[in-house]
Amino acid sequence: MSVAETMRRKLEAALAPTQLEIEDQSHLHKGHAGHRPDGESHFRVVIVAPVFAGKSRVERQRMVTAALKEEMGSPIHALGIKAMTPEEAAAER
Repeated sequence: MSVAETMRRKLEAALAPTQLEIEDQSHLHKGHAGHRPDGESHFRVVIVAPVFAGKSRVERQRMVTAALKEEMGSPIHALGIKAMTPEEAAAER
């Protein structure tokens, strides 16, 4: 199973998102610290979930990283997170 697939499975189980986008951005970091030749080291996640209601940006990011705690550091070197409630996501459209 790829790192992205593992991330998807764990985030869906932990946070029940209504929207989840996982983008492997490893190709943008060739030659940088933490880059692996086979990729899947640098990711960007956009996640929309009702569970984020009433939580600060930092609390939301902690919820995401807690769900991925086994992958953080290795194989995930860097993770950009945009976490929103469904209402916040609708307002961006």
